[in-house]
Amino acid sequence: MKLAGVGLCMVLASEAFAQHAFLQQQLSYATVQMAYRNKDSLLKAEFAAKGLKWPPHYVYIRSFKYDSQLEVWVKSSPADSFQLFKTYRICALSGTMGPKRMQGDYQVPEGFYYINHFNPKSSYHLSLGLNYPNTADLLSIHHNNDPGGDIYIHGSCVSRGCIPLTDSQIEEVYLLAVYAHDAGQDFIPVHIFPIRFGNPQSEEYLSKLKDISPSAQQLWHTLREAYRYFNHTHQLPVVMTDASGQYVMAFPTKNELDLSQSSTNG
Repeated sequence: MKLAGVGLCMVLASEAFAQHAFLQQQLSYATVQMAYRNKDSLLKAEFAAKGLKWPPHYVYIRSFKYDSQLEVWVKSSPADSFQLFKTYRICALSGTMGPKRMQGDYQVPEGFYYINHFNPKSSYHLSLGLNYPNTADLLSIHHNNDPGGDIYIHGSCVSRGCIPLTDSQIEEVYLLAVYAHDAGQDFIPVHIFPIRFGNPQSEEYLSKLKDISPSAQQLWHTLREAYRYFNHTHQLPVVMTDASGQYVMAFPTKNELDLSQSSTNG
C-alpha cells in the first residue's frame, strides 16, 4: 500500500507538471521571464481588485481599428460569461478601414481570427500571431493576389498591418494568453472590427466612407451582428465560413448555452 501511495503521488506530480508545461516552456525564454517579473504580481493584484479569478482559463480579445483600442476579456470556465479585464490603447495604425486582401497593402485584417503562434523571441519584444489569412480570407481574395501573412499583436509600437502595443502592454496581453493556453484554451479568439459599433463619432466616420466594396460592407454587417450579440450576452457566437468566403454565424440562446455547458461538463 505504501508503494502504491508513492506511485500515485508520482502520477499526480507528473500530471501537474504536464498541465503547466506550456507556461514552463515559455518561461525558459528571457523576454518572457522579464515579462513575468514585471507583470505577474501586478496582473494578479488587478484581477483581485476587479473580482476576477486568477489565472484566467479563457481569454477573448477584440480590437477596434478606427478607435485604436484592444480589449481583453477573461473567464474561468465555459459556463461563465466573459468579463472585461482591461482596454489597451493601440499605439500605431497602418492602412485604412476594410479587410486585408493582399501582401503589402499595410491593411490590418478585419474578421474572426485566433492566436496560432506565441513568439517569445520576436523582434517586436513579444508577439502573438493570428491565423491570417483564414478560410474566409482565402476564399474572398482573388486567386492572382498574394494575401500576405505574418499578422501579429506585438510590442515596439510600430505597424505594417499588425496590431501594435507598447512593450509594457504586450507583456500583459502575452502573459494572459500564455496562462489561458496553459489551462487548455487551444484557440484564443481575436475579433477585429473596423470601429467600435455604437460609438457616434466612429459610426459617423464609417458612414462617410465612399467607394467601399459590397463585400466589405457585408463583412461589416456581420461584424456588427457579432459585436451586438457579445455585448448582450458576453458569450461568443459560433462562426463558420460558407463556400463563397462569407462568415455565417449562429447565436446560441441562453438555454442552448446552458445545455452545451452541461454537456461539456457532464
